[in-house]
Amino acid sequence: MARILAIDYGLKRTGIAVTDPLQLIATGLATINSGELIPFLKKYCLQEPVEKIIIGDPKNWDGSDTHATPLVKKAIADIRKHFPALPLETVDERYTSKMAKDAMLEMGLKKMQRRNKALVDEIAATIMLQEYMGRSGM
Repeated sequence: MARILAIDYGLKRTGIAVTDPLQLIATGLATINSGELIPFLKKYCLQEPVEKIIIGDPKNWDGSDTHATPLVKKAIADIRKHFPALPLETVDERYTSKMAKDAMLEMGLKKMQRRNKALVDEIAATIMLQEYMGRSGM
């Protein structure tokens, strides 16, 4: 089986998580500069088979778009342009950053480690992927 790749896209940084080939476990893969997303995906997809990409859809509490929504829509268009045969799904990413920070606290990470926004983004992508897998019955 191929992997599912999750993207937590941001203005500066993008957190990326991936499943194992059997799609049982989600793990953080990397945090990259957002401008490097397409080259990163091209390189990764040459090394590993990817079945699907999911990307977080930023929404406010009331379901309206956030300031980041246009950036994510542009990223989605770029991904679809460069990977037209690869299915792409958007998923609700509300609460994932908060959940990532809570998870870091529960893991006993020190305050300076919890301030590492790159790590927060990677953990948020992992949480998003785990939730997606749970909803999809994987």
